[in-house]
Amino acid sequence: MSAIQNPAAAEQPALRSARLRQASAVLHDQLEHAVGAHAPFESRESYGRFLQMQYLFQSELKGLYNDPELNQLFPDLASRCRADAALADLNDLGLAVPAAVPGALIAPNRATALTWIRVSEGSKLGAAILIKRAEAMGLSETFGARHLAEPEGGRMRGWKAFNAIFDALPFTPTEEADADQAAVDAFSRLQILLQHTYSAHA
Repeated sequence: MSAIQNPAAAEQPALRSARLRQASAVLHDQLEHAVGAHAPFESRESYGRFLQMQYLFQSELKGLYNDPELNQLFPDLASRCRADAALADLNDLGLAVPAAVPGALIAPNRATALTWIRVSEGSKLGAAILIKRAEAMGLSETFGARHLAEPEGGRMRGWKAFNAIFDALPFTPTEEADADQAAVDAFSRLQILLQHTYSAHA
């Protein structure tokens, strides 16, 4: 007689990336709703606040993208970072570089660091729509909306390549738990930065 399958185990995604997507789905949707409520593409002023949020998040992750050990796992990791592009966008629009906001991620372990980076990488998919809305405002991938530009090789190709390596890395049970928490924390941090940049100019 075959063993009875555990329903809970059957529902658990086989891939780490799928599990994290499932775990953070509600927070992802909440963030999208919050961004939409601020209508960042209805005026240059509102877009500027959105851009400052993007810069803050990317600048907090810049050290992780450039970490030598992580770049051994992901050879193109450093080139994926958008902090410099967001800074150039701020300069294009004559906007102030926002001061760091307390609470940034500090000295994370590998699982945590890569999960935060994965959240950043995932946002490049949604940027395919945002760049078109930015272009309608007179911005482009060479002026004011550089951080939304399509990565070399394409958005989906880069996303799949990242996840292929991410899913293949061996994690201990503790690291898996850290990754679960990191997926939640990264989206929560984005909410904090979004609220900060818009409330600072309310």
